Amino acid sequence: MRRILLLLLLVLAGSRAIAAIDAYQFRTPEEEERFRTLIEELRCPKCQNTNLAGSDAAVAKDLKDRVYRLIEEGKTDEQIRQHLVERYGDFITYKPPVRTGTLLLWAGPVVLLLCTGAVLVWRVRRPAAAPAPLSSDELARLRTLLDDPDFKG
Repeated sequence: MRRILLLLLLVLAGSRAIAAIDAYQFRTPEEEERFRTLIEELRCPKCQNTNLAGSDAAVAKDLKDRVYRLIEEGKTDEQIRQHLVERYGDFITYKPPVRTGTLLLWAGPVVLLLCTGAVLVWRVRRPAAAPAPLSSDELARLRTLLDDPDFKG
């Protein structure tokens, strides 16, 4: 009985793996290469840090189908990217364009690094401030503490 259950489990797991394989028919190997390149450089909107090629989400499957259809229609790679950016925003690409809305994204790390470096240089080069001299009351208290045989300091 255990063997039958194990065999059934293996068959079901195998059928799911087979069903997950995308079968797209391309006219030329160049179209297939374009498709592979595009789905590897476009991000899945649901998975966020996974490209379309590596995502199992339904939206990724839909987007792969859309990319395939657009290639079949004769669209260029740039037209396909633009089509998806219009619908999903710059998030769909791993390399968002440099413009006003994304300027902080591109310049932020450089500005932060330069500011940190400037603060470090300023702190290292700044002379240490001399401590304020002790008042007469503080000096008397210090002498009392130092002369005390029970003081462990």
